[in-house]
Amino acid sequence: MYRNHTCGELTLADVNKEVTLAGWVNAVRKLGGGVTFIDLRDRYGITQLSFSKDINADLYERANKIGREYVLQVTGKVEERSSKNPNRSTGDIEIIVNELVILNTSDTPPFTIEDNTDGGDDLRMKYRYLDLRRDVVRKNLELRHKIAFETRRYLDERQFLEVETPVLIGSTPEGARDFVVPSRMNPGEFYALPQSPQLFKQLLMVSGFDRYFQIVKCFRDEDLRADRQPEFTQIDCEMSYVNQEDVLNMFEGLTKHLFKVVKGIDIPDFPRMTYAHAMKYYGSDKPDTRFGMEFVEIKDLTEGKDFVVFDSSEYVGAICAKGAASYTRKQIDALTDYVKRPQIGAKGLVYARYEADGSLKSSVDKFYSPEDLKMWAERCQAEPGDLILIICGETEKAQKQLGELRLEVADQLGLRDKNKFNCLWVIDFPLLEKDEELGRYFAKHHPFTSPKEEDIALLDSDPGAVRANAYDMVINGVEVGGGSVRIFNSQLQNKMFQILGFTEEKAQAQFGFLMNAFKYGAPPHAGLAFGLDRLVSLFAGLDSIRDCIAFPKNNSGRDMMIDAPATLDPAQLEELNLKVEIKE
Repeated sequence: MYRNHTCGELTLADVNKEVTLAGWVNAVRKLGGGVTFIDLRDRYGITQLSFSKDINADLYERANKIGREYVLQVTGKVEERSSKNPNRSTGDIEIIVNELVILNTSDTPPFTIEDNTDGGDDLRMKYRYLDLRRDVVRKNLELRHKIAFETRRYLDERQFLEVETPVLIGSTPEGARDFVVPSRMNPGEFYALPQSPQLFKQLLMVSGFDRYFQIVKCFRDEDLRADRQPEFTQIDCEMSYVNQEDVLNMFEGLTKHLFKVVKGIDIPDFPRMTYAHAMKYYGSDKPDTRFGMEFVEIKDLTEGKDFVVFDSSEYVGAICAKGAASYTRKQIDALTDYVKRPQIGAKGLVYARYEADGSLKSSVDKFYSPEDLKMWAERCQAEPGDLILIICGETEKAQKQLGELRLEVADQLGLRDKNKFNCLWVIDFPLLEKDEELGRYFAKHHPFTSPKEEDIALLDSDPGAVRANAYDMVINGVEVGGGSVRIFNSQLQNKMFQILGFTEEKAQAQFGFLMNAFKYGAPPHAGLAFGLDRLVSLFAGLDSIRDCIAFPKNNSGRDMMIDAPATLDPAQLEELNLKVEIKE
């Protein structure tokens, strides 16, 4: 062994011990009077090494030639520090070095290996192996390990079996875009990387493995955001002989367990919120309930006043921002610009300011009297000092726009505390959504999601009104996971395929193996999947999932460190029977 202790464990109890440490040089401090201190770092902490010209001139001279990130092995005696550092676990002691071995030298790193580094995102991603030496990044990976470990423990204790499913599968073009893999042995044919193990876990239920889980890599060739990566990790689960309530209770229990064990937080029972309620009051199917500011409909209070914008709108909705009457015109204009961005698409923003003196001023004073505004304020339960913000338009679009505005205002008012956790289930999603341009229905979740039993009759008469036995877990406005009760009846599954526009041949070609399996006695089953990356990022208080993944891709899906994806050698392409033709 190169060491008998780590750099994070020595205390005053170890004074006078002879110890051997190994690690990286975190910092070198050359003091006057012939003394040099080196901070030695490993995964576990930092220990101060002391070199004195008076004690050992040779070691002192060698220490002064050492640079940052050199790899050292040192032996020496533990002594109490005269000047202690209360911010370090080893801050009461130092090592008086009597042996020094330079195990490896290092170039000067391109950024500082510190919590507050001077490296930008791209630079840190290019040198990710150095970035991972930073304490803050390493702690995120330790947190990830803890969550994955406790998940396995919780599920194992409840008779779940971890089963690996294939990574090379067939393409399913109905979902997100697949990553495809050419086959040399089968020219002109391609595997796909799984977007999820959905079909295989259902087949495992047919096989009698009544409780399955897997912490599994999934792949989607999608446009990326801060909370998306082309490859991501799911905690994937499926259960037989259960209903929706059984699944919710099981995985609410898992989430409570993780919060308790990993963060020491007791989370209360999760509220259940219907999709319809979430959209009506939050404009989102993943509502952030850490704060209020629910929508208030005021269409009936705005009609008949010759304000064409409101009169011609299907929906007029308001939010009340508590204590925000102090917003300047410049701040309100900035909010207006925010909702008018193409990503949000609102045509404008109306405000009513409830002044401290009890008067109300709005951007539409020309059309609405103080008495009218007072009625708005009463409906919104506004008080002096509050700001009412209003968006109008088509109901669904306007609700989503108001939802984005609600989150932006909450950010500005500091209402989205990362150390506060509000968990809930969103249930009763629509089974189908219609693409008006294509004139056909698509599965809101996936084609194997069961409709609610009481809505099955509507599949023929009003498919858009059918609710699904589907559920999402939402924490702080982030969809952490979701799932559904599955269809296990062949006739109902065929019916779903028909509604989704699958011909019998197409359905057989893509999902024939599952349909055939159902003929041999499929049990009732249901499941869900959590996004492990999102869960860890929430626990860590991160805005992006990148810093809880060891080697992430950037927002363009590129690995900056190994420069992937890359072009293939012509000989490889020839062997695979591929020809690349890039469209202009």
